[in-house]
Amino acid sequence: MKKIITVSRQFGSGGRSIAKAVAAKLGYDYYDEALVNEVAEKTGFAPNFIKEQGEYAPNKNRFAYAFSSSVGVPGIMNGLSPSDYLWGVQRDVILSIAEKGNCVIVGRCADSILSDRDDVLNVFVYADKAYRADRIVRLYGETDKAPEKRLDEKDKKRKVNYNHFTGGEWGRAENYHISLNSGALGEETCVEIITKLATEK
Repeated sequence: MKKIITVSRQFGSGGRSIAKAVAAKLGYDYYDEALVNEVAEKTGFAPNFIKEQGEYAPNKNRFAYAFSSSVGVPGIMNGLSPSDYLWGVQRDVILSIAEKGNCVIVGRCADSILSDRDDVLNVFVYADKAYRADRIVRLYGETDKAPEKRLDEKDKKRKVNYNHFTGGEWGRAENYHISLNSGALGEETCVEIITKLATEK
């Protein structure tokens, strides 16, 4: 039985909704907004800042991000850049949450942070672009930017952030125990599969 489930996801795939449903079905604590709020308390950063900077790089260029993340101010945040300082606190919060057990954690490199534990089930949720584009328009509405471009930008920034801080490759199958196509399977089936895997002896 797995005490901890991490759910990484492509933007628009419904991974967050699936994670929340899994937590409810298993009676596990659910960490998404709660994790953001805990990090906000410890850092003093605004929750909206953490929502973006804690999971997304500020730009899609990994070299520019690596440079900006290396620049800190002496005497402030231990001389770390805001990105590096936030990463350290977020990592500590995720490790602390895992010690409590029985939880579902959405994104934020939790699969990598908890990679040395054997009581974790790491899940990646994806779907084809047409499905995701339709879903974000239904959920978040239209913008001046084409939905496909919104998808590409969000996932690229998420990938750059993950790769920078973990040294791994976001979305690579080897990082996860299972990858699920929510567009083909449906969210309810994804929830069933995850809960079944998590509760197997």
